Amino acid sequence: MRRIINACLLQTMRFDISKEANPERDLEEYFKKLDKKGVKYIMESKEIEDDKSIVIKIKKQYNDYKSDSYMD
Repeated sequence: MRRIINACLLQTMRFDISKEANPERDLEEYFKKLDKKGVKYIMESKEIEDDKSIVIKIKKQYNDYKSDSYMD
């Protein structure tokens, strides 16, 4: 029998700029959604591209699994 003890996602996300989009606002809304859901996360890096889009690397809790050892 197998059981997941800890799980974590490492994602690279891009928040693009367009006529309607504001990458800073979109990023802030994304973090608010994670906070509202109670998802643990750590933003590892944030880069602003030449075109003003934002690229982040984020570690976040996967489903409801423990992620303590990954968030150190």
